[in-house]
Amino acid sequence: MSTGVIIALIVIVAAIVAGAAVLAVRARGSHGGHGLKRRFGPEYDRAVARHDGDVKAAERELDALVERHGGLRERPLEPAERERFEARWTAAQERFVDSPQEAVTEADRLLAEVAGARGFPDGDQYEEQLAALSVHHAHHVQGYRRVHRVARVRANGAGTHDASATGTSGAPGTEDMRAAMVDARALFDELVGGASHDAGRRRTTREPVSQNGSGSGHHLPRGFHRHQAKEG
Repeated sequence: MSTGVIIALIVIVAAIVAGAAVLAVRARGSHGGHGLKRRFGPEYDRAVARHDGDVKAAERELDALVERHGGLRERPLEPAERERFEARWTAAQERFVDSPQEAVTEADRLLAEVAGARGFPDGDQYEEQLAALSVHHAHHVQGYRRVHRVARVRANGAGTHDASATGTSGAPGTEDMRAAMVDARALFDELVGGASHDAGRRRTTREPVSQNGSGSGHHLPRGFHRHQAKEG
């Protein structure tokens, strides 16, 4: 067999392998859109809305996210790390009663740190970290987005004299910040693994409270009720 034929065969085989790899990535990412819907859940709908209803454009964006971050391997936390993070979150929730702004800022900072510890992009790269989280924790990443937005608005000084619990002046009020903390807790639990390994212990020491004060899957201290926090 001549050298030219061998080279041609190598090129053909390489092209076939490359084509198969591309198809495999696309199949894992979309499966005609159904795979993306399952994987991204509410983030899929957000992407479609962001593209003004253009499903194909939204799916191209999500496919690109999977290609960029899908191979990320999350590093498990050491027990001591997990305990430190959980202690800080509990302290932030308890601080909310007297200083909701500081509590939300700490929650935002803590999510960034936990995600970084798990192997996601560093918290200083918020958009990139959020994008990677959306691939692996799509059903709860909105909590991070929400608490980050509230923390940033409050940090910029908007509504520092806002006395409304719902932020009617346009700035986040106490209820907005409390709801952001509740949403963010779901992602925190996933990242630390606390929702499963520690749920029983928390239920014996803490009263789960939802946005309306009833039971929920988020474990909040007894003082974390609607309208009980003071304005920051």
